[in-house]
Amino acid sequence: MSSILLHEVKDKSEILTFNTPEKLNVLSEEMLKDLSAALSKCASNQSTHVVILRSTGKAFCAGHDLKQMQNARNNSDKGLKYFNKLFSLCSKVMIQIKNLPKPVIAEVQGVATAAGCQLVATCDIAVSSNIARFGVNGVNIGLFCSTPMVALSRNIGRKKTFEMLVTGDFMTASEAKESGLINHVVSEDQLSNRTDELASKISKKFKRVVKIGKKAFYEQAEMKLENAYEYTAKIMAENMVLDETVEGISAFIEKRNPKWIE
Repeated sequence: MSSILLHEVKDKSEILTFNTPEKLNVLSEEMLKDLSAALSKCASNQSTHVVILRSTGKAFCAGHDLKQMQNARNNSDKGLKYFNKLFSLCSKVMIQIKNLPKPVIAEVQGVATAAGCQLVATCDIAVSSNIARFGVNGVNIGLFCSTPMVALSRNIGRKKTFEMLVTGDFMTASEAKESGLINHVVSEDQLSNRTDELASKISKKFKRVVKIGKKAFYEQAEMKLENAYEYTAKIMAENMVLDETVEGISAFIEKRNPKWIE
């Protein structure tokens, strides 16, 4: 088990915990590699239904490791090859989260900046403490947060995303909820409980149906309206003939709990 990224299974949830609080849980190259490997394990684990991302310390994630990035400038190409590799790795991890066949919940207890804010936007659901803050403030140090804007502009709208990108301003938790970046805001002492409640509720649904739904959700979002309806109609028709769906609808009509076998 990695010491910088803790991985545990609780009931039907897999919990990945960033564990470098002294570095504000930055997405160093090592952290990204560990996270990628952990997500692959989560994807193949048939006994779990939900993945939760948590952090230790005061910050959820402060983006990339700037000190590590500065060290790469000593290379003959001023670090260009390394930076391409690093940002490609980060993008791979974000796509892994989207393609994971089970929901991913971000539990944000503190600040989430730059790639950390990107991570929150990429997760399927986000729960935040009332003291958390969110920003893509790279512009303040001369680095436009181009990759974070991909996830943000698909979550909170273009104008708000652009304003955040060019001003470096932060959103409060309540503003983030209002904008659609996060789903729930709770007090610090209730944060993990709220996340666990959501995970438990999702885990009671039939896993294969949630998997189908998550994939369809993101696929249709990138389509034109007519294509999206054509695609989702086909998905629903295929869903209807599953044995689990037959049982689920029968149970609803008969006013009983469905008998699903995992």
